[in-house]
Amino acid sequence: MPTPPVPVPTSTTNGYAVASLVMGILGWSMIPLLGSIGAIVFGHLARAQIRRQPQQGDGLALAGLILGWVSIALWILGILAFFLFFGGLAMLLSLNA
Repeated sequence: MPTPPVPVPTSTTNGYAVASLVMGILGWSMIPLLGSIGAIVFGHLARAQIRRQPQQGDGLALAGLILGWVSIALWILGILAFFLFFGGLAMLLSLNA
C-alpha cells in the first residue's frame, strides 16, 4: 500500500511587509511624508507578526523601515536647514538695519 503524500508546509509572505516596502517607495516618490510614516508603521507591525508566526517577508519589512526612517530623517534635516538659513538671514538683516 503506497504511503499518502506528505503535505508540504507553505510559507506565505506577510502582507504588512509588502505594504511597508510599497509605502517606503511611495514615501520617496509620490507621497513623501505620509508614505514614510506608513512604511514605518507597517514595517514594525510586519516584523512583530513575522516573529510570532513563521512567515516570509522580514527583509521586505526591514527595507520599508529603512526607507521610511531615512526619509523622515531627511525631512527633519531639510526643515532644520530651512529654519537655520532663513533665521540666520533674518538675524543678518536685522543687524545691518
